[in-house]
Amino acid sequence: MTVHMQLLLHTNDFVLAAAIDAHDVGIRQMAALSARFTYLAMCLTLCWGVLTATGWVRRVTGHQALRGGHMMLAAFTVIAGLVHAMSFLFLDERVLSGIQIFVPFLGGEFRHALGIIAFDLMVAITATAGLHRLFRYRNWLRFHQLAYLAIALAFVHSWLGAWANTDVDVMWLAGITVAMPALALVALRVLPPKLLVRAGLVGAEMAAVKPLDKTAPMRVSVDNQRCHRYGFCQSEAPDIFQLLEDGRLQYRAMPDVSQNSDVRSAARACPMRAIQLQGAQR
Repeated sequence: MTVHMQLLLHTNDFVLAAAIDAHDVGIRQMAALSARFTYLAMCLTLCWGVLTATGWVRRVTGHQALRGGHMMLAAFTVIAGLVHAMSFLFLDERVLSGIQIFVPFLGGEFRHALGIIAFDLMVAITATAGLHRLFRYRNWLRFHQLAYLAIALAFVHSWLGAWANTDVDVMWLAGITVAMPALALVALRVLPPKLLVRAGLVGAEMAAVKPLDKTAPMRVSVDNQRCHRYGFCQSEAPDIFQLLEDGRLQYRAMPDVSQNSDVRSAARACPMRAIQLQGAQR
């Protein structure tokens, strides 16, 4: 009888341990899946931002990329990252408090701290994305550019985590990293423009611009709603366009004919297509 009771107790302990392990296995699978979605969304957000800034979205689709599309992708990245972080609170094998999830170096390994810093930066940048009108534009832009640091830290966190788990994850991350720019360009080329417009990624089709006479005087105007003060125009035509310290763009509306080439280069370089040129048409 005693031996039977001991076997029964050992069996119950084994079943209980197995139940806990199964629970934690499920939680870890959810954490891994949300991590992959976060990495995928982060790569897509980065690619979309680069394609927008370089004008590739406009060249491939004939439509102007919308800032809201980039923000939508960034918000999805933050949400997926939040699910990944919060999933660790439900593990039975290791009890973590909420402060350890959002404050780095309180617990866990160095790679965990990198992920926490990256997530905190992304949340701060997302929360302040619509506040650029309340601050000096240059100061807001410098803070917003911390997104590149957050992405770099998130990349290191993802790769270190994949290396610590399995080599399969490393190959999966490598495939996503390499393939995402090509997939983004293919999607822009293949998907109907109307679908991209409905998704809020690009704007409605703009009227075709007729070629201008390069030797005739031109009038320059800038759409302040489109202009994001990236400074590409100033790089192309510094005598015509100049970013002031307060973030405003100053430009000459009637440049000399000898500067037409620089003005046209500035209009082409603007990723937001905010510069309009008026003059004699050929």
